[in-house]
Amino acid sequence: MTVSKMTWRPQYRSSKFRHVFGKAATKENCFDGVPITRSVQDNHFCAVNPRFVAVITECAGGGAFLVLSVHHTGKVDPHHPRVSGHRGNVLDIKWNPFNDYCIASCSEDTTVKVWEIPPHGVLKTLTVPWKELQGHSRRVGVIEWHPTANNILFSTAYDYQVMIWNLDSPEQVIKNPVRTIKHHTDVVLSMSFNTDGSLLATTCRDRKIRLMEARSGNMLQEGSCKTHKASKVLILGNMKMIFTSGTSRYNSRQIVLWDQDDLSTPLLEENLDGSSGLLFPFYDPDTHMLYLAGKGDGSIRYYEISSEKPYIQYLMEYRSHTPQKGMGVMPKRGLDVSSCEVFRFYKVVTVKSLIEPVSMIVPRRSESYQEDIYPMTASNRPALTADEWLSGVDKGPILMSLKPGSELMEPPSETKALANSVDARRSRSRPGVLQLSYIQDQQEAKETSDQVEDDRSQMPVINGEDLALCSPPRTESELRLKFLKQQEEIRRLRELLNQREVRVKQLELEIKNIKNSQTQS
Repeated sequence: MTVSKMTWRPQYRSSKFRHVFGKAATKENCFDGVPITRSVQDNHFCAVNPRFVAVITECAGGGAFLVLSVHHTGKVDPHHPRVSGHRGNVLDIKWNPFNDYCIASCSEDTTVKVWEIPPHGVLKTLTVPWKELQGHSRRVGVIEWHPTANNILFSTAYDYQVMIWNLDSPEQVIKNPVRTIKHHTDVVLSMSFNTDGSLLATTCRDRKIRLMEARSGNMLQEGSCKTHKASKVLILGNMKMIFTSGTSRYNSRQIVLWDQDDLSTPLLEENLDGSSGLLFPFYDPDTHMLYLAGKGDGSIRYYEISSEKPYIQYLMEYRSHTPQKGMGVMPKRGLDVSSCEVFRFYKVVTVKSLIEPVSMIVPRRSESYQEDIYPMTASNRPALTADEWLSGVDKGPILMSLKPGSELMEPPSETKALANSVDARRSRSRPGVLQLSYIQDQQEAKETSDQVEDDRSQMPVINGEDLALCSPPRTESELRLKFLKQQEEIRRLRELLNQREVRVKQLELEIKNIKNSQTQS
């Protein structure tokens, strides 16, 4: 009698990202006490870059948002200066992908405003924008920066129009967009570009998905599905596929995958659950991972996308008890590669007035740089100028390596030139001489940066950031060393404070003497 051997084959294909897990930051590394907006708009309400975290806040008499340094975590001052130049509630904010000091905001007051953030952060409330875009007749709900062209901004409003703006225009108030796209018959819910920014996909309340040329607005594809009502759309990089999230005819949450060249029928439909919260999709073209975060959920599902059936492979789910109202995402150049971090969310938790970072980590034993999970990624340098793109040129993004010690995409000279341009533009937009307090802030920031550079000149650098800021101490001796340095810094600051107090008393006495001499004479 012969015995046949049965071979067992797993139902999942092997993947280096199968065991990715989510790690929430500790309370000390969160932003606590943030007055998060109570708006019901289905947007992220949070935008992040390697320097700043911006979040839309609740305020009376107009709209405002906070800009906080990424590294200054902990309790947020309730009187922290804000960016508050809108007359209505702010609905969406987006950082310029090529300028970490430039952010755009749109509002119920029908305008889009572009702000320049000082290199040392917002020290006093900003009310005058760098550019103001006036063209929409109703409230503006969504804005998106072009992924490869510099200073090209797309906006869409409740007037059913998509407008393209060129921020290189010399006017401070721009009233005429470069182009207006009028294909939609209802409110546009979301927009997404492909990798080189030549294609634009939109979802609309009329249940239709549209794919068009981003520059001309010419319609290429239009599709709809009776069993799917799309809310959010993503063009999945260069995979020739479009992903939408929304609801089915029975109001269950649903994800659908479409062929970019044929939107008549979907490639894949999958019902997830019966929750009512909107699904926010996020796609990482470097790892081909797709993340789904539900509004009002505490969980984040993640999948791997492939060009062959079954197209979407479920990996795992991060779960927590704190529901998110919105999400911010850190660009790849701001991740901590020493801990194998491949994605980082910033959860907007309304019930706790909290912004909580959540890192997606690939478990690896080796502490060396993992080249297989960090391919070349989009940098912070534009591939095209605004005029080049408008003239008909399409080009993919300039790539950079995340390997420690690799060439930085923003040399110090460019940072200094950027700061000078910020000052010049601010002085042009505000007649008269710069305020004395602002000049003093600039000088103090310069002195502080010089001292920091002297202290950290011997420290290794990872992706342009100090290693002390990128990774926590791994041994007890490193922790003790950092503690001693911190104590020394506190002692030095106390001495400096005492010197300043003595100087203040001397000045007060001099003023008193001068007043007495004047009264006697």
